[in-house]
Amino acid sequence: MDLRGRAVPSIDRLRVLLMLFHTMAQIMAEQEVENLSGLSTNPEKDIFVVRENGTTCLMAEFAAKFIVPYDVWASNYVDLITEQADIALTRGAEVKGRCGHSESELQVFWVDRAYALKMLFVKESHNMSKGPEATWRLSKVQFVYDSSEKTHFKDAVSAGKHTANSHHLSALVTPAGKSYECQAQQTISLASSDPQKTVTMILSAVHIQPFDIISDFVFSEEHKCPVDEREQLEETLPLILGLILGLVIMVTLAIYHVHHKMTANQVQIPRDRSQYKHMG
Repeated sequence: MDLRGRAVPSIDRLRVLLMLFHTMAQIMAEQEVENLSGLSTNPEKDIFVVRENGTTCLMAEFAAKFIVPYDVWASNYVDLITEQADIALTRGAEVKGRCGHSESELQVFWVDRAYALKMLFVKESHNMSKGPEATWRLSKVQFVYDSSEKTHFKDAVSAGKHTANSHHLSALVTPAGKSYECQAQQTISLASSDPQKTVTMILSAVHIQPFDIISDFVFSEEHKCPVDEREQLEETLPLILGLILGLVIMVTLAIYHVHHKMTANQVQIPRDRSQYKHMG
């Protein structure tokens, strides 16, 4: 009986110790977020940083705009017509985030939390012919908007909070250990809780890294999107062709000059035999 009585307090003390350890672990893994958009030379681009234990674990630079359709009454107050709100992510937004080994998240709120953007990133490993290969991607986007907000919406019929979500999203796919960079516009479709409405998210000037940041506040090597690579090739191709053409012209002129010089230095053998007496 004494042994059982002593065992119960020991179990309780163990539970208390485990709870304390869990709380301390949460405190030690404290995360902080910063909005550094003021450092951007592009007024439309925002810069967000998530830090864990004093070290950068997620960095995101991008410009975002949302095209939101909504219904209003026609002038006869019988029919409905669809209007469109263009909502841009503004500077000074509130930001939250979390970092993990295989999942990271960024949340942004603006206009008194009338609008909220959540981006979820995952890191995965795939078995390839060369062996296992790790990549990260944007796996989910959620946009919450309030159509009763008067700056962007004018007399919306179903005014109130709505949520628009992506489905089976696999965007910004990047090799692990690298950052994703894309200056070109990219669109992501989001299905809204407002019936039969699809919200379009437009991203541009993107530079994101949600995992494996080595240096504080510094992106790792960039993985450029195919559109940027193609545009870069289109810009450099005329220059390359011009250089090749110039090189061909220079080689041709050099060959002509050498051939002309060799021809001029050759002894001309007279065809008329009567001229041989003047030779020698």
